[in-house]
Amino acid sequence: MALIPYDENAVWGLQKLHKSASTYHFANHTIEIKQNWKQLGVAAVVWDAAVVLCSYLETGAIGLRERSVIELGAGTGLLGIVATLLGAHVTITDRAAALEFLESNVQANLPSEHQSRAVVKELTWGRNLENFSPGKFDFILGADIIYLEETFVDLLETLEHLCSEHTTILLSCRIRYERDQNFLKMLKGHFSVHEVHYDTSKDVHIFKAQRSFHKEDL
Repeated sequence: MALIPYDENAVWGLQKLHKSASTYHFANHTIEIKQNWKQLGVAAVVWDAAVVLCSYLETGAIGLRERSVIELGAGTGLLGIVATLLGAHVTITDRAAALEFLESNVQANLPSEHQSRAVVKELTWGRNLENFSPGKFDFILGADIIYLEETFVDLLETLEHLCSEHTTILLSCRIRYERDQNFLKMLKGHFSVHEVHYDTSKDVHIFKAQRSFHKEDL
């Protein structure tokens, strides 16, 4: 899903992604995120979409304290860490191959008093969804997870499984290709979707989605 080892010399202008660590300041904490592009590719670096969504959450636009949150395709874990520091109970997920790296960042950046409110768990979209209770989560977060067309059906199935009528989805992304727009069209077929924020400096959109109900559902 996110484990794509790119050739460092072939990616122009993305030198910051090849640093071994990056430092951020959110929720009155300094967060140092380890990165490992050569080992795990895009799953092991911090993308602008995650930073923008962290900033959005920090504004208090949505109340996270004591709410139940799940992050999909967490990668380095920055977003899940920030949600936890903001008071949420967070399930931070990714594929099995990324979990050890993800866990190391979570453990290193959460003070002891916050550790019990974050759990790292395997989730491959579309698989073993019975391990996650439908409707358990108040919020579903995803940063830059809309980019591989072959994952779109599984991602949509996962979102549908996790959502109840009270669940809010927040997806942060840069619209790079027509296929990204195609996923948003797919999403709008099952959810009510609208844009809640656009960061002009980073060209990152945040979309809010909630389950749509038709008359026959009532």
